[in-house]
Amino acid sequence: MRRNSVVYKLFAVTSLLILIIFSLVMLAESLYFERFYRMSKIGALERNMNQLAQQINEAPFNEQRAARLLGAFMNDNDASAFFLNGQFERKAVNPYFLELLSDSTTVTLPITPEGMTLDDIPHGIQVGDRIVVDGIFMDEEDTIMQPAYIRREDAALEDGLVRVHGKVTDLLLPENRSYNPLYQDTLADEALKEWAPVAEQSTALLQEGRSVRQEWKDQWSGLGYAVIIQPLPVDGSGIRYLFVMASLQPVGEAVGILRQYFVYAAPVILVLVLLLSFFYSRIISRPLVALSRSAARLADLDFTAQPEIRAKDEFGELSRSLTALSRNLDATLKQLTAANERLRKDMSEKERSEQLRKELIANLSHELKTPLGIVKGFAEGLQDGVAGDKRERYLALIVKETDRMNDLIMDMLELSKYEAKAIRLHPRSVSLPRLIQKAADSFTRQLENKHLQMKLDGLAGEEVFVTADPRRLEQVVLNLLSNAIRHAVERTVITIDIRRTAVGTITVVLENIGAPLADEDLSRIWDHFYRAERSRDRLHGGTGLGLAIVKHILELHHSEYGARNTHQGVAFYFTLKENGGNYDEE
Repeated sequence: MRRNSVVYKLFAVTSLLILIIFSLVMLAESLYFERFYRMSKIGALERNMNQLAQQINEAPFNEQRAARLLGAFMNDNDASAFFLNGQFERKAVNPYFLELLSDSTTVTLPITPEGMTLDDIPHGIQVGDRIVVDGIFMDEEDTIMQPAYIRREDAALEDGLVRVHGKVTDLLLPENRSYNPLYQDTLADEALKEWAPVAEQSTALLQEGRSVRQEWKDQWSGLGYAVIIQPLPVDGSGIRYLFVMASLQPVGEAVGILRQYFVYAAPVILVLVLLLSFFYSRIISRPLVALSRSAARLADLDFTAQPEIRAKDEFGELSRSLTALSRNLDATLKQLTAANERLRKDMSEKERSEQLRKELIANLSHELKTPLGIVKGFAEGLQDGVAGDKRERYLALIVKETDRMNDLIMDMLELSKYEAKAIRLHPRSVSLPRLIQKAADSFTRQLENKHLQMKLDGLAGEEVFVTADPRRLEQVVLNLLSNAIRHAVERTVITIDIRRTAVGTITVVLENIGAPLADEDLSRIWDHFYRAERSRDRLHGGTGLGLAIVKHILELHHSEYGARNTHQGVAFYFTLKENGGNYDEE
């Protein structure tokens, strides 16, 4: 590791900082931790004592309520506590008790420190449990018993004791307290006896409403305890002070264990600090090396994707910026290529649109020019009196061509409405076979002229109802039949097949026998003025707009439609949604 390298500098600085912080923590622990721990515990005890005094003062004094509050305080704070009178004598208030229901009689069992330990009480007693108690009744009504044995099951009864069976109805027992709480409560009496002779020295502080603190040591065990005396409001109950004693052994044990921990942990921590600092410096410097290599590749105009440093710091941000730069340059080149390709396609599409526009104008001009020329020719002939014997024939031809132009104009107007989305459907339930038959009947003359036959297959003989606009659907069928008749070979059959191709879907296929369509014409026949056989436009008739109108009507019905070549001719098909309702007559 070079001394002027980034790795070495990071390793040295990191190791030094961690060791300084570790030394400061150990020094602070040696000097202040135990004192802080004691102050924190005693401060918490004083706050809870003030809260207990407020709870007692919230209602008129009741010995049972005060005892319950005192017991809850002792359990919550792992401390021994009792009340003192004005002469610093202990008031007889037993916070711990059991209450039994035995033969319709409630028996109270006070749990006192004298004569019992916590092990004498079965573990886990709850309200509703049945227990057996041997002891001595303390009153004439046999409602208060000093217990000697408390069991869950019967055992031999000792002489001089009375046995009670019953169900626990209420209880308050020592909980969450370390060591033997009943023994600690006995020690509290000894601490009070030692403090009582010097109590007068603290009277002034107590009368000012301030608490008195002192430490007391058990001569037998050598354990230290914190003793706190708190004044209580005078309420006529004889209770004047609250005496609390809590063990300080956990404080000393914690401090001692913590010091031992630091002694054993210091060498391990030192080794870990050196190792972690080394790896940390290597990890920190690794992105710099990677960034240096990336910059060198960019300097060589290598704009391919760079390895990204996946970090959320400045190194990661710089790496992402360099990677984004190379990717953006590469993407820009690809975008330019794609843009050129799109431009070429757009130009091709524009040329196609322009060609379609020219074809539309040419077709429209052609469609109007031919009948106008015919009308003008016959009109001039009639004006000049030529062929007077053919007057009626000329007039009939003029009317025919005028009707052709009118049909073209009407079709264009209707098509413009569809393209402007101005047409609204009025769908209802329609009998499809009846509608197709009605449309087919209107082509009777054209069928006879070409010796054609109309055949209905599939569900044509059944009542099949679909949801559609009947007028627009009839227009679709008329246009498709007209187109089929125009392009059918004479003396053939035009087939209309009605089938249920899926649940709720009816498909109509209209097929004629004739010349097939070229593949490029199958998709373009739906465009306006598009004809597959331009040389036969005048022969077959039509405006060239019928299939474009059919397309718009079917799209409004959300229909699937199309055309395909068959082995004999061409088939047009479209789908409709089936409806089970009744047929609505117009």
